[in-house]
Amino acid sequence: MKKDSKIYIAGHKGLVGSAIVRLLEKKGYSNLILRTHKELDLLGQKAVAKFFEQEKPEYVFLAAAKVGGIIANQTYPADFAYSNLQIQNNIIHNAYLSKVKKLLFLGSSCIYPRECPQPIKEEYLLSGPLELTNKAYAISKIAGIIECQSYNKQYGTNFISVMPTNLYGQNDNFDLQTSHVLPAMIRKFDDAKKSGAKEVVMWGTGKAKREFLLVDDLADACIFLMQKYDSSDIINIGTGIDVSIKELAEMTKKTVGFEGKIIWDKTKPDGTPRKLLNVKKLNNLGWKYKTPLEKGLKMTYAWYKENIK
Repeated sequence: MKKDSKIYIAGHKGLVGSAIVRLLEKKGYSNLILRTHKELDLLGQKAVAKFFEQEKPEYVFLAAAKVGGIIANQTYPADFAYSNLQIQNNIIHNAYLSKVKKLLFLGSSCIYPRECPQPIKEEYLLSGPLELTNKAYAISKIAGIIECQSYNKQYGTNFISVMPTNLYGQNDNFDLQTSHVLPAMIRKFDDAKKSGAKEVVMWGTGKAKREFLLVDDLADACIFLMQKYDSSDIINIGTGIDVSIKELAEMTKKTVGFEGKIIWDKTKPDGTPRKLLNVKKLNNLGWKYKTPLEKGLKMTYAWYKENIK
């Protein structure tokens, strides 16, 4: 991937896509192809085909997806299944037709079974039942992985699939109905601080454990893998370190400066008990994360205060 290569970032306005764009620009890549949803509806088969025919990108970062937390996944499973399958089918197939040199598909740690041995190795894919709260989303991502592997096998393409852990950072979704756990916590604690509330209610028991990676570190890993990795085998991206949701809540409370109590609503689901990725494969290639969670949380809250009203 050269500095003047034609690089298409699908989903460049989202959490992951925007981080990839920021880093590519910082590194001096000057020929980025970007389209908003208004300019290109990725659900439209003909529109996507026309785009690839006209632009002929050399490299593709497939970061476009419909994503959300437990509430969104439970409420809109059909939307998650349809949108993600459609986006993937359109982009992957047309990347093959237009002879894209390399495509990076962003999966999710949700692809792994609910009761996985920890930390989760790449080979645990399809080894057991999925977490029910995000099953539709997970299956759509698994389909994307199989699709990339199938095009590589049948047509000799170079489509790689990466599995990031839980992400957070600049341009995250802070809507309480559709966001993931970390941005939802920032929003809840900040709202409570502003309103003078004496307590904040959190879902579940707080015992579930999660791993968190700053999205800027993910972008760095994606660009690294676009340059260094050419296998059909999936590869995990994470820190290799996890925290309990309770620990995360206390850390977020401190970062925001909320001084009230945290109440745990144990009638609400915890989701998967633990989800920690084994990242030895990526580490052995020469990449490791840079930003500790506490530092990344402070950076994210600073961005939130500046940009979310």
